[in-house]
Amino acid sequence: MDANYSRTIMISDIHGCIEPFERLLEKVKYVPEQDRLILLGDYVDKGPQSREAVDAVMRLVQQHGAIALRGNHDQRLVDFVRGDDPDVLRKFAEHGGPPTLHSYVGSFEVSERSRAEARRRIEAEYASHLDFLAGLPLYAEDDRHIYVHAGLRPGLFDWTLQSEHDFMYIKDEFYLHPTTVDKTVIFGHTIATKLHGHPNVWFGGDKIGIDGGCSIGLQLNALLYEDGIYDTAAVANMTQRSET
Repeated sequence: MDANYSRTIMISDIHGCIEPFERLLEKVKYVPEQDRLILLGDYVDKGPQSREAVDAVMRLVQQHGAIALRGNHDQRLVDFVRGDDPDVLRKFAEHGGPPTLHSYVGSFEVSERSRAEARRRIEAEYASHLDFLAGLPLYAEDDRHIYVHAGLRPGLFDWTLQSEHDFMYIKDEFYLHPTTVDKTVIFGHTIATKLHGHPNVWFGGDKIGIDGGCSIGLQLNALLYEDGIYDTAAVANMTQRSET
């Protein structure tokens, strides 16, 4: 990655919470020409404005050179619209998918027929969003950090060859055990309250967890890195509370 930026800003798990995301970028005084912005996945589901969140991420990547990784919810939206796996359809419904459909197609009845029509409309009207999400990388790396949505499986000879599922889904097998890499791993996916009892950024030695639980009414975190020093910032989500 380009080393000419003076500061790196890391944010994860926006989950359709576009208003806190915009406030957070303002709070940290993000300047695209000076700051490298790395987004660690899960732009959709749970929160009220998934479509707007994907629009914003696409704009940041395409116009300002931000790096965006793929999260499990991003992949699930693609699989929901473009596939027919009953397990995916069920998990989409159970884990925050309905607000995403409202965001993309407006009001709809919770029925199989209505979901099918929503899928058809999203494919017809927002194929660019699906293509964008499906094409996002699973990790990024620089001389100090490895960036990933969920984590790394310890013990692999070459962590880049781990399964896509691990990149997007791994939890306690990762954060409860030491890594086997020589760089600090920055990750989201697991809400920080599960790591240390509150939503602030978790500093776990060889790994740092930054998901502040915005989608369940907590906060959106930013981890800032400049000249070897970490800093954090957060904004509270004052409008959205969802336990799905």
